[in-house]
Amino acid sequence: MNWFSEHLKISNLWIKCRSCGQGIFKNSFISNLNVCPKCDYHDYISPEDRFKNLFDGGKYTELYGDVESVDFLDFSIKGVSYSEQIEKSKIKTGKNSAFITATGKIGKIKVNVGVMDFKFLGGSMGSVVGEKFFRLAMDSYNNEKPLIVISASGGARMQEAIISLMQMAKTSAVLALLDEKKIPFISIPVHPTTGGVSASFAMLGDVIIAEKGALIGFAGPRVIEQTIRQKLPDKFQTAEFLKDCGMVDMVVSRKELKKTIINILGYLWNR
Repeated sequence: MNWFSEHLKISNLWIKCRSCGQGIFKNSFISNLNVCPKCDYHDYISPEDRFKNLFDGGKYTELYGDVESVDFLDFSIKGVSYSEQIEKSKIKTGKNSAFITATGKIGKIKVNVGVMDFKFLGGSMGSVVGEKFFRLAMDSYNNEKPLIVISASGGARMQEAIISLMQMAKTSAVLALLDEKKIPFISIPVHPTTGGVSASFAMLGDVIIAEKGALIGFAGPRVIEQTIRQKLPDKFQTAEFLKDCGMVDMVVSRKELKKTIINILGYLWNR
C-alpha cells in the first residue's frame, strides 16, 4: 500500500496533453498558463486564472456575481429539469453563471473584463449572460472604461428558447452605444466560440484577438460538410484560418495576451 500511495503521488505530478498526448510536469503546465510546452495546445483555463493573469497585480473586483438563471419556462429534457442542470453547474464550477464579470486595471488603465466559462453549461448564452454583458457594457459606457470580453461558448442556451436568441440583439445593441461614445471593445474568442455568441458580440469587436488554435465558427465543420456536401479546407474554422480570411485581426499566444491588450489600448484609448 505504501508503494501504491507513493505511485499515486508521483502520478499527480504529471498530466497528459489532450492534443499531443505528451506527459507534462504539472507545475510547468500551470506556470505556462495551461499551455502545452510541447505542442503549444491552449487548454482550458478558469476565469479566475484569466483575471489574475490579465489584471495588474492580479487584483480585480467581481461584478454582478449575484445574478442567477431562472427556469421560467419549466424546461426539462430526458427527465432532467433546467433547474437541476443549473444547480449541477453551480456545484461543478462554484459560479452562478457562465459569464464572470470584473473590473480593475490592465497596464494602469481602468477596464471592464468579462470571461465566459465553458464548464458552465457549455458557456451557453441565456438571459443571465446577456444581462451581465449588458450591465458590464453600460458600466463601461457610463464610466468610460474599455470593455474586454473573452468568449468560449457552444452558442445560445436552448433551455431558454427564444429568450436566449434575444440576447444576440441585446448584446449587439449595447455595443452600438459604446461605439457612439468611441469606447473600445476588444473581443477575444478562445476555444471554442460558436453559435449565437460567434454570431453576435464575439465578432463585433473594434479589435478581435483570437487565441492560437481556437475553434471559431457558427455551426460545426461536420454539420457544414453534410449541408453543402463538400470537403472543407484543412484547419477550417481555426483562429489561424479566420485570420487569413480577414475575420479576426490577430492570433496570439495566451502568454502574450496581456501585452497585446496593453499595446492596443495604447492606440485606441488615450484619455
